[in-house]
Amino acid sequence: MQLGLEGKVAIVTGGTRGLGRDISATLAGAGCKVIACARNEPETLPGNVEFMGSDIRDAAAVDEMVNAIAEKYGRIDILVNNAGGSPVSDAATASPRFADAIMKLNLMAPYYLSRACHPFLSKSGDGNIINIASVSGIRPSPATAIYGASKAGLLNLTQSLAQEWAKDDIRVNAIIVGLAETENSAATYGDEKAQAKVAASLPLGRMCRGQDVANAILYLTSPLADYVSGARLNVDGGGERPYFLDLVGGG
Repeated sequence: MQLGLEGKVAIVTGGTRGLGRDISATLAGAGCKVIACARNEPETLPGNVEFMGSDIRDAAAVDEMVNAIAEKYGRIDILVNNAGGSPVSDAATASPRFADAIMKLNLMAPYYLSRACHPFLSKSGDGNIINIASVSGIRPSPATAIYGASKAGLLNLTQSLAQEWAKDDIRVNAIIVGLAETENSAATYGDEKAQAKVAASLPLGRMCRGQDVANAILYLTSPLADYVSGARLNVDGGGERPYFLDLVGGG
């Protein structure tokens, strides 16, 4: 299927591993020139994917990186704000420094990137920003409360920018990622047996994979989604089963 992405320039934050690597590879396979930015350079990258190091929590570093990309390639068409995450932390004892770092990575960094890319995305005539959100932003997130709050903020930022920047020919959408398989799955969900139980609890019988998210991005950045902006696209396999159903014996 021709998606009209050939020759476009895409930035993918956190695009060197996990879900981000699959996103980078898929956009490159669709004909985009992809710049995967992260703090540490990986040993290998998919074809047509270039690495650029940056600390995206630093607004000045973001401006420098985006301007360098625009100068080298003459355009920026797609921004995928994928980088994010948080270790487990008790909200009562988390330090202000920890909280600030989590908010910067998951909320302020996407804003810094979006702001820096704005003039280039507008000049593209079909600029696209995709914010990778999480189910933690739409339901309680115990043990990662600050992360959940940052992702909720990212969803609001998505809708606000979609309205504010529509006049600039920029569409802004969010993907709400459900429970996902990554290289860190064991740390998040436990051993293989535990992961299998988690997967079986989801309506579609498995956890989210990087390709699932990448496919959603192909749709949102293609002409098929020309009238889609400010949307929240759930890629969660049907959502998590309400726990109370097990307590009351519901089906």
